[in-house]
Amino acid sequence: MLIDKLNWRYATKKMDPAKAVPEDKVERILEAAHLAPTSSGLQPYEIIVVTNPDVRAKIRDAANGQAQITEGSHLLVFAAWDTYTEERINKVFDQVNAERGFTNEGWENYRKMLLGAYPPRDAQVNFEHAARQAYIGFGLAITAAAFEGVDATPMEGFDPAKVDEILGLKARGLRSVTLLPLGYRQADADWLVNLKKVRRPKDQFISKVA
Repeated sequence: MLIDKLNWRYATKKMDPAKAVPEDKVERILEAAHLAPTSSGLQPYEIIVVTNPDVRAKIRDAANGQAQITEGSHLLVFAAWDTYTEERINKVFDQVNAERGFTNEGWENYRKMLLGAYPPRDAQVNFEHAARQAYIGFGLAITAAAFEGVDATPMEGFDPAKVDEILGLKARGLRSVTLLPLGYRQADADWLVNLKKVRRPKDQFISKVA
């Protein structure tokens, strides 16, 4: 069951550098993020998969030395669009029309609405909106990793400007949002592995309106 997998997962602190995640598992984790829902279906973010040891070492330095970045075998960098542009929006709508093989008046009116609303907005507002969409895919990647029996450590503790520079993201119109190292836990060296998973009581977390 998925719930069993989610109870198994934790933010792994110590990964075994001798164990690499098989590529088929990585691809399924990436596909889960690829299939994530996003506002208006724009998918305003990209995922950069970093396996190069030297690049990961540089990113580790920009992430307060968090060892999972280099001890894991793969690092997923979720990077959001720096803003919405007419070109980016039109590209998505044109692809939908091409793949579905027809145009729809309501869909085209929706395109016009987005073109009138998003590109004129402040770039920071647009980036923050795009970043929230990236978090949806980020969450699904974490869930998919657990389902695959792969350890993952969600990270926000890094210098985005430095990571952007290391990966050349500015030139691509992207800004890094989150990091997700993938690997396998080194249980005998991880202080967190056997500690009880603690969450707020459900009655303080979930309320129902009938």
